[in-house]
Amino acid sequence: MNLQKLSRLDLNLLVSLQALLEEKSVTRAAERLFITQPAMSRVLQRLRHQLDDPLFTRTGNELVPTPKARDLQARLPGLLDSILEIVSEGDFDPATYEGEITIAVPEFVAISLISELTKLVTEQAPGVILSISSETDSVEGELAEGGLDFAIDIEKTITEDISSRSLAIFTPSIWMREGHPLADRARVTLDEILEYPFVQYYLLIYKRVSARTDARFDRTLRDMGRKRKKALVTNQLMTAMETVCDTDCLMVAAKYGLTMEREMYRIVRKRYPAELPHEGTISLVLLQHKRTSGSGIHRWLSDKIVGLIQNRESDSTAESFD
Repeated sequence: MNLQKLSRLDLNLLVSLQALLEEKSVTRAAERLFITQPAMSRVLQRLRHQLDDPLFTRTGNELVPTPKARDLQARLPGLLDSILEIVSEGDFDPATYEGEITIAVPEFVAISLISELTKLVTEQAPGVILSISSETDSVEGELAEGGLDFAIDIEKTITEDISSRSLAIFTPSIWMREGHPLADRARVTLDEILEYPFVQYYLLIYKRVSARTDARFDRTLRDMGRKRKKALVTNQLMTAMETVCDTDCLMVAAKYGLTMEREMYRIVRKRYPAELPHEGTISLVLLQHKRTSGSGIHRWLSDKIVGLIQNRESDSTAESFD
């Protein structure tokens, strides 16, 4: 971008040019901008010098645009609208915005959130395209570099450049299929669940998965001198759910305002064994780089995401276990 050349251009001249193009008269353009006719004539001379083109020829009392002026006439309104949007505060209209918003969302959240969010966006901001992913090398890195606009993740320590908004709190539990040998137990013990292999589902946003990567569950077991057997490691929610339903594998997962695990997969959930130390709840947050905090579309979409999730949470029934 040639900033030096742009610095020599008075943007007010473009406003005057728009008035001249619309009015095709120096006198009428002057009246519209509340300046004198001689002042508008001087503005036209400056425009001709700046743009190196006569811009208009006169036919009778009307100014006739040159080819260059006609080209500017097609492009200038959009340019001026964009400038106006930049400098206007509190005037953002989602219905007129056009662009792409990229969001990283864990699949267990996306499966219930994104369809509702897409419906809302198509109704209220039809020019917005949502790009949703559950894989990234670095959430913080891509937010900082602009590869991501938002990320939904588990609350954790982050840099000061990234803000977070609380979304929901969910409870981890032990999942198994209906008919599993442990399904009828009122409570399960640590010894009982460690008799069975586990599906390790990556709850968070990861690019790749590996059995060598310990989850919080594995680290807790190791501190107790225990270890679980892993049968499958995956970041694909449907793959994990199908495997749990077709085998005796167990899975550590969480309820998040979903009935999917009951209606689609007939899952039984059990509380963590009493002898297994664990955090009772986990917080879900919306992450956003401070660079976009002043953006109208980002403020609007952030409020919509928070509203959708919190409404779902308030409408869901109290947490219960089988």
